[in-house]
Amino acid sequence: MPEAKDCQPATSKFAAVVLLMTMVMLGVFPIDVLLPSFPSLSRHFGTTTSDIALSVSLFAVGISLSQLLIGPLSDALGRKSLLLAGMLVSTIGALGCAWATDYSCFLLFRLVQALGCGCFVLSQALVQDLFIGKQRERLRILMVTASGVCISVSPLAGTLLQEWLDWPGSFYLFSAIAALAFFRALVSLDNPPVPLTSQRIQIFKAYRQLCSHFSFMAYWLICAIVFACHFSFIVVSPLIFIEQLQMSSYEFSLMLLLYGAAYVLGGTLAGVLNKRLQSTTQIVTGLYLILFAGLSMALLSSQYGLTPATVLVPMIICTAGTTIARPAATSRAMEVFADYAGTSASVGNTLIFISGGLISALVNLSPYDLQLTLAISFVLLSSVGLLINAGINRRAKVPSLA
Repeated sequence: MPEAKDCQPATSKFAAVVLLMTMVMLGVFPIDVLLPSFPSLSRHFGTTTSDIALSVSLFAVGISLSQLLIGPLSDALGRKSLLLAGMLVSTIGALGCAWATDYSCFLLFRLVQALGCGCFVLSQALVQDLFIGKQRERLRILMVTASGVCISVSPLAGTLLQEWLDWPGSFYLFSAIAALAFFRALVSLDNPPVPLTSQRIQIFKAYRQLCSHFSFMAYWLICAIVFACHFSFIVVSPLIFIEQLQMSSYEFSLMLLLYGAAYVLGGTLAGVLNKRLQSTTQIVTGLYLILFAGLSMALLSSQYGLTPATVLVPMIICTAGTTIARPAATSRAMEVFADYAGTSASVGNTLIFISGGLISALVNLSPYDLQLTLAISFVLLSSVGLLINAGINRRAKVPSLA
């Protein structure tokens, strides 16, 4: 895609930011918002809650498969056409879920919704297309912050929608927001010709080229590591707050709202550091904050046991590290293959999604104390991230190996 120009009108930039924020929300909203509706879905379809949980796993698989194709295809066909098609498919899938009369039909349309939601991987490519320099890093900080806030607010939104509209409510709300985003993209995005020698990218060749580049994969792996810290907490938070601390669903939602506020504070701090520090320094700073969060959680756990404070205080520190390191590492990764922004975003987001899912599952299945397991995972993951970053810096001193 062509390099972004700095002479874009302010109104055009504002419209692009609004669209990107909506894409971020639609990308995370369908997962967490449905959690409070599991019992209602189970009764409606006459199945178990574990079967309903299968729809979440199926949704994750669908997104992973979809974005692997959407990214490189967008490099050849343009972002707009793929984005519009994806939003249309996701809306059809969401409405199909809301109107499903049996469980198998519900699963089918849930998969359709997931395949459509794969288009939201293009948010990173659009940042690369429409903005330049520090604008990209600032916007990615905003997107990471917005993603964390949306994930934190979704369970409370799901509880309210369940009370007002029963389980179809979340699907109707998704469809309405997706429809608005569709028309926003239709009128505000261009779909210019792609200035590549070959107008049709060979997908496997493109993936092979990108995945064989050490720095590109290393920066995305750092992104995956810091995301896994955040996602692991989200996955185990119901076990900590509801099962172990005996909180109600409403009290649990309020805890996640506080966590969302931490994302806002972390995003503000990241924005300040972005103006003063190089991206490489931001990555190291964020990783050290996550390391400190893990050590402090382990210490607080040993001294005071499991309390809301001994969990949330370290998580606020971890969140600050995530919002500082992840946008900077994303920008460094996306700059390696600027002409293949769609494919680059697909590689990175797939790695992030798979790593987050696997690591959070390992934390969740640990036979040991959950809070201590979470703390140890932060220490180990941040240490690995620092080693990877050191490897990038060593390779940078030897151009022939970069």
